[in-house]
Amino acid sequence: MFKFFQNLGRSLMLPVAVLPAGAIIVGIGNLLKALDVLPTVALFFSTVGTAILGQLGLIFAIGVAIGMAKKNDGTVALAGALGFALVTKVLNPENVALFFNIKEKAVNLGFIKMDNSNVFLGMIIGLIAAYTYNKFSEVELPMALSFFSGKRLVPIMTVFFCTALAVVLLFLWPIIFSAIVTFGKWLVGFGSFGAFLYGFFNRLLIPTGLHHALNAVFWLDTAGINDIGKFQTGQDAVKGITGRYQAGFFPIMMFGMPATALAMYHSAETKQQKQVWGWFLASAVSAFIVGVTEPIEFAFMFVAPILFVIHAFLTGLSLFIASVFHWTAGFSFSAGLIDYVLSLINPVANHPLMLLVQGLVFFILYYVIFRIVIKVFNLNTIGRGDNLLADPTDISSDDIDNQAVASGKEKYHTTANQILEGLGGSDNIDTLTNCATRLRMELKDNSIIDEQKIRNAGAIGVTKNGKHSTQVIIGTHVQQVADEIEKHLK
Repeated sequence: MFKFFQNLGRSLMLPVAVLPAGAIIVGIGNLLKALDVLPTVALFFSTVGTAILGQLGLIFAIGVAIGMAKKNDGTVALAGALGFALVTKVLNPENVALFFNIKEKAVNLGFIKMDNSNVFLGMIIGLIAAYTYNKFSEVELPMALSFFSGKRLVPIMTVFFCTALAVVLLFLWPIIFSAIVTFGKWLVGFGSFGAFLYGFFNRLLIPTGLHHALNAVFWLDTAGINDIGKFQTGQDAVKGITGRYQAGFFPIMMFGMPATALAMYHSAETKQQKQVWGWFLASAVSAFIVGVTEPIEFAFMFVAPILFVIHAFLTGLSLFIASVFHWTAGFSFSAGLIDYVLSLINPVANHPLMLLVQGLVFFILYYVIFRIVIKVFNLNTIGRGDNLLADPTDISSDDIDNQAVASGKEKYHTTANQILEGLGGSDNIDTLTNCATRLRMELKDNSIIDEQKIRNAGAIGVTKNGKHSTQVIIGTHVQQVADEIEKHLK
């Protein structure tokens, strides 16, 4: 199970890498809108950015499918996209109303979130597509159906599996969604402690996408709170109370998440810091300015769950503190700098400057706690262990020292052949994938491999886990070596 979540966490890096771009573009649009400058340009940037962020579910479906499949193959990406399109279309409110012969406005609110932005649904379908590829991509059908054999069978089987998923969600999703809404209404009666519980579960539910149900209770008019609406309009607002379910997010998103990025950067291996710096900087900027934190959160959510629980607790604590002291601010998009500045001129806001002081405290808390926990538990956050990012422009000195062979394609061909011999030949390999620096394989028997021969080929090292799982540490040119080995497996 741990290995599964490690692999899932790594597979998320591809879709997560897209998010800062969308967030920063949205931020530019929102900033121009707030300054009332170039309204047409502001609208254009906002539309471009939200077009990216509004497709998160689809992006994750494709990214997880590619990352969890045994080979990097466009077929599995097609299957993921097809499965996601199927489920979201079948479960949109209009069709659900037809299925149950009711009016569209009577459809459970949960189905409104069954759209292209549903990350949880995207991840589930990505896993289905990857499983289908791993299971059926080499299946040979009888002669009469042979056209549909192999990779062509993958999208077809994905359609069948996703049809079954749609049937299950048609009945199960409204029950789960309604339960979360009921839970949120129950939390309202706990005052400031309820704000803590809301913040805590708001973060914990992010991987499932059900945080939208909880948000609907506190931010919208689902239970009469309507925290965002009352704060923005001032209608029925109570100074020091309205905004209590929003204010505590500002210290987290503007300070806590950038501190998390900095902690993970400083925790990365020295040779990796150059590679991870740009990614962390873009993610921290999007969190601080716009309040989009998913790039950072998904970077440790699955590879280091303990950090995510700590993050959820600190989020709840931040909302609790802001609520106790009646420090309030609000947002229309998210708790970033742009919405914070707009809160300063909103008469409903109460002591919003104190949120900056609280933010500085939380910056220190996040940085210190994350650095300590990562080190003590030796967590594989980005740039550590086998969760490495490759620099495509760089060939390490280790690689040069270990590979006194011909340059260009011949070098990788020779290296791959020697490694393949050391692994016991192509017949000993069941599956082959790779991360940024390592070959990851399931072997029929890893006791027969010749580690010295593999190292002589230029590999940095070999690790085994059980009788089958084997990793060969290659370096930043692992993709080229993997491609050469793949040719022998076909």
